[in-house]
Amino acid sequence: MDWKILAAVFVSVFVAEMGDKTQLATMLFASDKEVSKLTIFCGASLALVATSAIGVLFGSAVSEYVSEKHLHYAAGAGFIIIGVWTLWKA
Repeated sequence: MDWKILAAVFVSVFVAEMGDKTQLATMLFASDKEVSKLTIFCGASLALVATSAIGVLFGSAVSEYVSEKHLHYAAGAGFIIIGVWTLWKA
């Protein structure tokens, strides 16, 4: 296992997920006093694992047809476009 890659992925996903709508929805579910917090934790964790698995599978499939260099350019352009669009709407 490449610990450097593991740490980079962990930090990237952790920072991206902090304060997003998924975390807010999870906090809303957890605010219900009659619901098991363990159940909420397990449900939210399984959802994140499932979406991550889809991302890994999709990324693996796309990388068979598109070079890593082009994927980096596309991801960078995508983030810039989303950032500009967010600033434009603000």
